[in-house]
Amino acid sequence: MNIKHSISTFLIAAAAAFAPMTAMAQDAHVAPIKEFVSSSIQPWLNDPIVINAIKEQNAKHADLTQADIDKLDLAWRAEVTTANRSLVDDLLGRELSKFLAEKQDASQGMITEMFVMDNKGLNVGQSEVTSDYWQGDEAKWQQTFSVGPDVVYVDGVETDESTQALQSQASLTISDPETGEPIGAITVGINLDML
Repeated sequence: MNIKHSISTFLIAAAAAFAPMTAMAQDAHVAPIKEFVSSSIQPWLNDPIVINAIKEQNAKHADLTQADIDKLDLAWRAEVTTANRSLVDDLLGRELSKFLAEKQDASQGMITEMFVMDNKGLNVGQSEVTSDYWQGDEAKWQQTFSVGPDVVYVDGVETDESTQALQSQASLTISDPETGEPIGAITVGINLDML
């Protein structure tokens, strides 16, 4: 047997043996995040500020087409990097955005960002400016609102470029407390170094 073949066989076997452990290590953040979401986020999701803002935007955007959504998203992306930020400033000035910013500030660094989405995946309110306005093409909306009530989706672990802190996003469906029907979703960035 040649040495090259032996080394390759050993490396493949080692990778196969460690793959389950690597997956377990990567998923180790999921349970603590779900616990944090359950104790610190879900209790205030039925607040009238949250529910009313989502319902109002759902009604306002009821007739939007995908072309309308794409146009809004492009306008948002263009505004994020310019001084003329009417769409961005309007959203940041909403009562819901101020509410989310207060919740983020009160977390003392545990929460890195929060944004609420409507039934089309468009932002309703946010604590920080997001790079895009439409989340409907991303797992944070597709794995929550599109799935149904009581869903919590935890994304992978990333390193924040500015702070170098480890973080992950948890997203969950927001339901109408009167009917139990999903009306939107929220994404919360969580600093894993503080968890």
